[in-house]
Amino acid sequence: MSVAYTVERDFRAVSEFSADNRSPFPIDMLGDLASSQGNVRNFLEQVVLAPLNDEAQEEAGAAAAANALEALGEVYDVGGEELATGFRSVAGAEDAAGGARVLSQPIPGVERDQGAAAFFDVDNTLVQGASIFLFAMGLVERGFIKKRDLAGMIWKQLKFRISGAENAADVAKAREQALEFFAGHDVNEMVKLGEEIFEEKISDRVYQGTRDLAELHIQAGQEVWLVTATPVQLAQVIAKHIGLTGALGTVAEVKDGKFTGRLVGDILHGPGKKHAVAALAASSGLDMSRCTAYSDSANDIPMLSMVGTAVAINPDRKLRNYAQKMGWTIYDYRHFRSATFATMRWLSIGALLAGAVGGAGLVGKRLWDANKES
Repeated sequence: MSVAYTVERDFRAVSEFSADNRSPFPIDMLGDLASSQGNVRNFLEQVVLAPLNDEAQEEAGAAAAANALEALGEVYDVGGEELATGFRSVAGAEDAAGGARVLSQPIPGVERDQGAAAFFDVDNTLVQGASIFLFAMGLVERGFIKKRDLAGMIWKQLKFRISGAENAADVAKAREQALEFFAGHDVNEMVKLGEEIFEEKISDRVYQGTRDLAELHIQAGQEVWLVTATPVQLAQVIAKHIGLTGALGTVAEVKDGKFTGRLVGDILHGPGKKHAVAALAASSGLDMSRCTAYSDSANDIPMLSMVGTAVAINPDRKLRNYAQKMGWTIYDYRHFRSATFATMRWLSIGALLAGAVGGAGLVGKRLWDANKES
């Protein structure tokens, strides 16, 4: 199958995804974006969506679809293929939600502001700590995964806590490992466990200040979305319990109701978040200049830079410096701790981690205890 045909197929899938009036056609949007694009809509309707009766027409449709994606991508400063990947993330999130676009309905009586939305990162922005790590700890306690399997995740969390900055490669590897943990497990079973573990380990770690900010957007009639590298099913559990519109997260492949351990689309980290937000904006008719984004990490600068209002919450050093340079609002909801004491504590855990992998259970417990105290 050609790359061009894959793009064309994805564009058709996006059109079908929006065709039940949950969100406007991307095709309709193209015609309305600017007067210079006024004829694009007719062109797409005649060429892209025409019946593909033979190979030549198929190739013409694929080329037109690719051009349409490129044109739409320019509006959000992403490439056509990146936008197509974002659409797959959005569609994957809807599939994970059982076909529902939103998890929570707007407040009755509040007029909807359909052109604006807010996007929140999860880890250390909404939730203190790494949500996937907290979930994994719950799985360890239930015997679903072994303590030693957490060693790599613990090390990456330790590096973040000491350095104050995420490493994109570490995050990607950690998410891949998480997908492997879930391989072979029933999706519905994992969602049920996610509900239980949220109540046990995550709900009391939600920053009230961040939650209040989300509530302000909801009261203003705006949609509020989580955008996170966390697996989409867990992200949706968090969004549903807090009463948010929905969640975009890393989509794991599902076959016959079970996770395969493979990834669908982007890991929603760094640029991947921007691609998914662009796709959601395109399918929902959002005006990005009226949207707001929140994050703690410099890795999310691509997403923060695409909205009209960017806010740094509990920022790492790099994001704090960048936010100050750009004049962005900064909120810090973390409890004050002595930097020296915190570093000494994490270094002591690091010494334990340097031991045999068999000691990962002790490391995990101490990291867990440290997280609970902070």
